[in-house]
Amino acid sequence: MADLFSAGLKALESAGAKFGDVRTEERIAYAIRMSNGQIENVSQVRRTGWGLRAFVDGAWGYASGTSFTPAELAAAAKRATAIACANAAAGVKKTSLRGVPSGRKTYQAAVKVDPADISGEEKVALTRELEGAMRGGAVSSTLGLYNESSIAYELANTAGAHVAWREVRVRLAAQAIAQEGDRQEMAFDAKDASAGWEFIRTIDPAAFGREVGTEAAERLQAIKPPAGLQTVILDPDASGLLAHEVMGHASEGDEITKQRSFLSRVVGKRVGSALVTMYDDGTFPGAHGSIPVDSEGSPAHKTTIIDRGVYQGYMQSLETAGTLKVRPTGNGRAQDFGRRVWVRMTNTYFAPGRDTKDAIVEDTKDGVLTKGWISGMEDVVGGGFQAVTQSGWIVKDGELRERVRGMTLTGKALAILKSVDRVSKDLVLSGGTCGKGEADDFVPVGAGGPYMRAQVVVGGG
Repeated sequence: MADLFSAGLKALESAGAKFGDVRTEERIAYAIRMSNGQIENVSQVRRTGWGLRAFVDGAWGYASGTSFTPAELAAAAKRATAIACANAAAGVKKTSLRGVPSGRKTYQAAVKVDPADISGEEKVALTRELEGAMRGGAVSSTLGLYNESSIAYELANTAGAHVAWREVRVRLAAQAIAQEGDRQEMAFDAKDASAGWEFIRTIDPAAFGREVGTEAAERLQAIKPPAGLQTVILDPDASGLLAHEVMGHASEGDEITKQRSFLSRVVGKRVGSALVTMYDDGTFPGAHGSIPVDSEGSPAHKTTIIDRGVYQGYMQSLETAGTLKVRPTGNGRAQDFGRRVWVRMTNTYFAPGRDTKDAIVEDTKDGVLTKGWISGMEDVVGGGFQAVTQSGWIVKDGELRERVRGMTLTGKALAILKSVDRVSKDLVLSGGTCGKGEADDFVPVGAGGPYMRAQVVVGGG
């Protein structure tokens, strides 16, 4: 492998690249899908390859491949450099990189029990127990999912960096649909971590399945939520959507350098109440979006986006850090060796406060409490918030009353954050993937927060 990196880096320098790097990947993914008592799919996919980048006068050139020979890397380096030169000549704004990694380090994955050492039979039995526990009563359809991934990376650049690391993730998910006449209700939940099989052992699959099945059945009795501007207690899923979809995407450094983010000129300004603090944190122990380093070799970082209501700054790659003259934050991420690097989130969340959830409910005269999420929509330019929840409750005189169906939450993100007046001690993160770019590149992320009370427009049901 040393000859491979050496050939690529020497060719980059010979071709005239001001900077370049080579990253290799070995990806192994294992998945089980079980629906309505039947195994639909058990699969294992292995993929290896390399990606190479050249940087010339503010422009990038990319090349990738799956043939691990020095000659192939040398040829790719020439192609990538030629592409970068052509892009620079076409008028790309000249800039420099900042905080380029130059050290040598190997990071070990924080895994106690490697999922690869667990038999397929045990994984199938786990998924079967989860899926079977959801069935019965009003539940008409069930889906149990198990996923694991292991990705080994190695990166070297022309500045002398040589970094190796491995990312391991596991996930168990359940979905149940309950039916009564023509009415259907769905419940979905997932448990995930950047960890090994030891995390799966903390989950009782039968209890998890029963909880999701019961939740779907109970939602058949739910009523429509009240409409209009409401006092809303956002659960960690809903507060996570606000953190990720609006404040997070708009805080990515490439959106700032393009001057298309509604947060482009708000550093040092108040964007929320004093109870609102927000981070993007790639170092969060065990969270789905945690990484030791990003796809450029920059160490993961806990970046303060908002501190007690005041906006602090953005997530950065090497390029955006150079353009904005700040330090990189470990947010340059690529979906895989064949895709480009974008500024991407890791784990984005609002910080916990001092209240309890029960105290917030008891202090609410009229409002709703949300539960679970279905989808969210980003609005980097306008700063609008739109999310769909799975369900919730009406809150009346400090008590939880009727269950309500899934609702749509809308409003301007900054107006919502400025209205936050209670924040709980809870901090819950949920994992998933986030897409960005013309090809919709996906990377693993986490999002969440505490229970937050705010003024939000409610609709749907």
